Amino acid sequence: MSADSIELAISHIESQLRATGEREVPSEMIGNLVMTQLKELDKVAYIRFASVYRSFEDIREFGEEIARLED
Repeated sequence: MSADSIELAISHIESQLRATGEREVPSEMIGNLVMTQLKELDKVAYIRFASVYRSFEDIREFGEEIARLED
């Protein structure tokens, strides 16, 4: 993952947030946008973020998310 790809992902998230036209957006929206970008950039980083963001409680939830990535 290059610095340029990270900057591009951040720009994409910012653009989507600005496009809402809202001064405030729900944190859930930001988290989902971050997960979408991470999924494209780095699947391991995505799983790490998702495990905290979605509060995975056991190994089964990790496995289910990994299986979704493989589809």
